[in-house]
Amino acid sequence: MAEHNERRGRGRNRDRDEAPEFADRLVAINRVSKTVKGGKRFGFAALVVVGDQKGRVGFGKGKAKEVPEAIRKATEQAKRNMIRVPLREGRTLHHDMYGRWGAGKVTMRTAPEGTGIIAGGPMRAVFEMLGVKDVVSKSLGSQNPYNMIRATLDGLKKEQSPRNVAARRGKKVSDILPKRDEAPAEQSQVAEEA
Repeated sequence: MAEHNERRGRGRNRDRDEAPEFADRLVAINRVSKTVKGGKRFGFAALVVVGDQKGRVGFGKGKAKEVPEAIRKATEQAKRNMIRVPLREGRTLHHDMYGRWGAGKVTMRTAPEGTGIIAGGPMRAVFEMLGVKDVVSKSLGSQNPYNMIRATLDGLKKEQSPRNVAARRGKKVSDILPKRDEAPAEQSQVAEEA
């Protein structure tokens, strides 16, 4: 019996050792009530975003009678539902995107270095946990944090890096991206001909 308990304890410590690789952000906490025969029973619903700040992010929601338990449940669910997003230079998005979930609509645009995260509330939490340093975004529809986060993740799932596109087309990355030196030369040739 004692050996069984020791084995259990080791598993819990292993989970705690893994926790530092992920950062989490509490986005929203909501008090909910259920009306029963004797009155009302109160509970709490938590919305948490988790990420490794290196291109992986996920969100989860949890409900419980106490706040800490709701947050714990939401964090566990978020770790199970993580997605990987390719980042350009590890700081911004590869291209502009549009995401939608229900009435939540969001646009996300790449930004030059030093811009910072220009985003509101729930979207900011997703970008910070993802590890994005420069992005410009706007929420156009619902202000419900659940729909905003889902719309943001919907847009991020659509992102494709040049490497992914090249692999799908069976080409090299250099064949897909425009060459920086040749673009001005082509423009100057066109100007000379005119």
